Amino acid sequence: MATFRELHHANAPLLLPNAWDMGSALAFATAGFSAIGTTSFGIAASAGKPDGDRSSQAATLALLAELVRLPVHITADIEDGYSSNAVEVASFVAELAAMGVAGINLEDSTEGQLIDPSIAAAKIDAIKKSSPDIFINARVDNMWIGEQATVDAILLRAHTYTQAGADGIFVPSVSSSQDIRAITTQLKLPVNVLAHPTLSVAELGQLGVQRVSSGSLPYRCAVDAGVNAAIALRDGALAPTATPYAQMQLRLGTFRRDGRNTP
Repeated sequence: MATFRELHHANAPLLLPNAWDMGSALAFATAGFSAIGTTSFGIAASAGKPDGDRSSQAATLALLAELVRLPVHITADIEDGYSSNAVEVASFVAELAAMGVAGINLEDSTEGQLIDPSIAAAKIDAIKKSSPDIFINARVDNMWIGEQATVDAILLRAHTYTQAGADGIFVPSVSSSQDIRAITTQLKLPVNVLAHPTLSVAELGQLGVQRVSSGSLPYRCAVDAGVNAAIALRDGALAPTATPYAQMQLRLGTFRRDGRNTP
């Protein structure tokens, strides 16, 4: 199997589904995905908490301890590292690396506001020094937050993170083909975007994107599907079809017995 780093330099973009629990990760692995990420929104929302307020650290750590048993690459969404202190962030990431986590997403915003890029760069530098092999996907949140939301401002931050040792650049919420192309042509590192509402993964690849994340989309789709199924039953419709109970039970039982799962 290709390394996680090599997956960012294939002929087509790496499509990364984001799991929120062990069941969703097992389903993604069984579907044939070679790498799976976590979604901080999905993990926080599953506990009834908002995303981005550093509340999901313990739950993320516990989930990752299970996910690394899967025969796929695992990358972790760790918000802003759950701390403003670079040493504390690097220590946490070192713990993840020791578990077998292949990569992380590190945001340059917290509580809905951009942080000084020098703070994010210090975190990247500290992580790279203590865990040189882990793939650091530095998230540039200008467009996500709606602050300094220009290509030039994004590139300024991205270059800062590149110099600090980042391995990839993640630009969520970039929408236009022109902006995507302007970003990918100006950066040497693999560029990651969220799944786009009007551009396919192949079309994003043609614009120079090398990684496409589902983000919280699968979690939100799952919640919608569950609610719609319950509403349909309430309104007199027949039960919708789904993967049989016995099949899912067997999948989970096999994983628990073996300590690892081979999809």
